[in-house]
Amino acid sequence: MAKRILVVAASPRKDGNSDLLCERFIEGALEAGNIVEEVFLREQVIGFCRACDYCRDRDGAASVLDKMAEADVVVLATPVYFYTMDAQMKVLIDRTVARYATLANKEFYFIATMADGDKALMERTFEGLRGFTDCLPGAVERGVVCGAGAWAKGDIEGSPAMDEAYEMGLRA
Repeated sequence: MAKRILVVAASPRKDGNSDLLCERFIEGALEAGNIVEEVFLREQVIGFCRACDYCRDRDGAASVLDKMAEADVVVLATPVYFYTMDAQMKVLIDRTVARYATLANKEFYFIATMADGDKALMERTFEGLRGFTDCLPGAVERGVVCGAGAWAKGDIEGSPAMDEAYEMGLRA
């Protein structure tokens, strides 16, 4: 049975390294017969959380959260800035506060890229993403892709992470 997969790409840089990994994941997921949609946070206007419990219709967060709620699988993809997720991803995560219960029982995959070549340092980023999914009822982490050593646009091409993203998409 085909799964509905939503890929949330947080990179502010179009066609950057994390975008390229998302494309490979999508190729694998489509080959496996899934239904895939990708959302680029750089194309959304999403304000920071004001803890007002009114995240439903104020800006672009509402449509992204609707798509997350409808998906069976959510892929969170971010470049790493100072060993953590970028601001675009964090703002979206914070905006789930009023609607986190609608994100119950989802499968999650994490994709991250960073300039530093030490994959162990990327664990800080994944722990931040896990902090989010740990708060969601029934959330299950299914896999991660570490795109380390990718600074300039396109550095990720030819790296093992490209094949890992494709394989992860096939298994989604």
